[in-house]
Amino acid sequence: MQLIIIVIMGALLGFMYGYTTDGFIFDKNICLFAGLTLIMPSLFKFKLKDTILVWEYKSVLLKGLIVNYLLLPIFALIIGFMTNDFGITAGLFLLAVLSGGGMVMHWTKRSNADTSLGFLLLFINLVFVSLSLLMLHLFATYSAGYFGVTYDEQITIRRFAEPVITLLILIPFLASRVVLLIKPLLTFIESYSKYISRISIFVILFYLFGLQSSQQLIDIYDFEPELFFIALIAVAIFYLLIFIASKMIYNLNSPQERAAFWQSITRYITLALVLSTFSASTFGVSMLLPIMFAYLVQIPLSVVISNKYMTDV
Repeated sequence: MQLIIIVIMGALLGFMYGYTTDGFIFDKNICLFAGLTLIMPSLFKFKLKDTILVWEYKSVLLKGLIVNYLLLPIFALIIGFMTNDFGITAGLFLLAVLSGGGMVMHWTKRSNADTSLGFLLLFINLVFVSLSLLMLHLFATYSAGYFGVTYDEQITIRRFAEPVITLLILIPFLASRVVLLIKPLLTFIESYSKYISRISIFVILFYLFGLQSSQQLIDIYDFEPELFFIALIAVAIFYLLIFIASKMIYNLNSPQERAAFWQSITRYITLALVLSTFSASTFGVSMLLPIMFAYLVQIPLSVVISNKYMTDV
């Protein structure tokens, strides 16, 4: 509940700031901030020796890859095409190909899943961000005609791949290795990780919703208010399908498969929001809508799953 309030307050206050002022101009360093405050702490317990778990639990990894990079994108495309909106479909597709997130290890630990494998899966999914961006590019290339829009090759999502990988993967990983050598700093970050992540999420949302481009949501509300309702329903159905499929595919009695289960249930919403801000001019501002509503759906869903389905495992 606390996190939901932080999300709503960050988004609303940021949007009001942008509405009453000239708003922020996007700076890619927000990715560096997200990488150091949200991603880096999750890499502290990742050790190179843990990579042997990939071979030991290769069947679990394969399940995760099929679910996260094949099944969920198919769900997103089917639902997105039914909305008949390019931006909403792009937002759903981006959520579908971004697995994990800042909260995934919280749910992994809470359900007594294999945290070592969970950290490894999280790291692998971060490395696969480049694949996610390529998939988004391919989606736009081949679906723009269906929606009757033009996908401008001069502003494709591919041009963001290098800074995203550098700021969200490479630098956070290297920084985590440095922090591991500084024990007082490591202890401080781990002791206050919950507060650091909450403050970080608030700052990121305040900034992103305070951007000049985010004010275009007002135009959507004025001219196409139905898109808000359509996006909310689309996101709810998307997460329902994720839950049903994941519960059928993963064996929740296995600590390793529970770790992979949470990597599918939890989408990297904050990273999706950062990336969608990069590309709103390409896909349309409506791309932000499903990502906004994902905060309101994913967090309560995770609480329900954790309390109802994980208490006896």
